[in-house]
Amino acid sequence: MAIKVANAPVNFGIYRADGAALEPDALLYALADAGYDGVDSGPIGYLGTGERLAERLARTGMALAGGWIDLRYDDADGFAAGLGGLDTALRVFAGVPVDDPRFTPRPTLACPDHPARFAGGVAPGLPGEEWAAFAGRVQQAADRCRDHGLEPVFHHHLSTLVETPEEIERLLGLTDVSLCLDTGHLWLAGGDPVAAVRQWGDRIRQVHLKDASREIHDRVRGAGGDLGAVVEGGAFTPLGSGEVDLPAVLRELDGYEGWLVVEQDAPAHGQDLERILDDQRANRAWLRAHGI
Repeated sequence: MAIKVANAPVNFGIYRADGAALEPDALLYALADAGYDGVDSGPIGYLGTGERLAERLARTGMALAGGWIDLRYDDADGFAAGLGGLDTALRVFAGVPVDDPRFTPRPTLACPDHPARFAGGVAPGLPGEEWAAFAGRVQQAADRCRDHGLEPVFHHHLSTLVETPEEIERLLGLTDVSLCLDTGHLWLAGGDPVAAVRQWGDRIRQVHLKDASREIHDRVRGAGGDLGAVVEGGAFTPLGSGEVDLPAVLRELDGYEGWLVVEQDAPAHGQDLERILDDQRANRAWLRAHGI
């Protein structure tokens, strides 16, 4: 089988290892029962590390798809300070047993939030003269992942310095890093996920399958809401309920091998866990109905 389907702690609003809304065993058993093959790590340590992580995954019948690691690529000192955290995550991922190398965990490299972009104001991107150094640090991080035997992917994301299709294209042109295509974040940034698969298909090594509503996004932003308010407002919808042409995305992904990570970003507080679980069951059923 060329594709396996994972879920993610972000769907439950879990962004910190401590104080999570759901215990890791409960999350993994629920996702396994819903038919998922694996899970994104969420914040490093939430699912455990080392033998504890491996035992937990084996006991629940789940595999590890990868996990998010953000670094300050726009700042030399901040980047250097974050490399220890990158190495910690890479040791966690490299220590997980894998039967099929196509489904080795992907270190998901990304930027932290850009304050002005997060707030929703008019925020220029990275100045042209700073792109070479920025991309050079992304390349350093990618090479560091490969030194640990892991193939990284870069995750474009709303509210960061790699948000728009033009910024993604520029980064890909300046590095050899693979891409994590997030269909929902690309859609809300003004991109076309179907065209993205056609354009960047040979660089895509991870897919975060996400539906989204520009109508909700634009309404919340228009009222002065930040990205957190966009998430709370439900701009990331269950699969098939938003505006992204996900069936066309799946058709374009013909020949793709690797993890398909279902995401439906949830707020960090006030989650309705029963509704979230219902949505994740429905998301898996939607994929089955579309041949996956």
